[in-house]
Amino acid sequence: MHGDDDRCLCTIVHDEPVAAARAAETPVARLLGLAELFKVLGDPSRLRILTALGVAELCVCDLATALDMSQSAVSHQLSTLRVARLVRARREGKAMFYTLDDEHVSGIVGLASTHLAERKDF
Repeated sequence: MHGDDDRCLCTIVHDEPVAAARAAETPVARLLGLAELFKVLGDPSRLRILTALGVAELCVCDLATALDMSQSAVSHQLSTLRVARLVRARREGKAMFYTLDDEHVSGIVGLASTHLAERKDF
């Protein structure tokens, strides 16, 4: 039973679910990696860039124009996204073209967007 402050008021430990939760616990190193990933994804400008790259491969000037951002700001965010392995780049002449690193990136953003769409206030 729970009180109004979400503290459990019962004194009985439910052994089977506790054992299952312990067995499924994620290693600390993986949790730290997830926290870093979500930290990178926590910036609206980066999410805008990822969403645009989910539609097409784009160069910095295309992204800047599409998102109404400066090329400097786009480049800065792309650098962070590259370090996090969320985007990759290829050079064509003087231009660098960017794309999502793999299908998981669009899946993460898409699932989060779907989750928010289920709420009444979004």
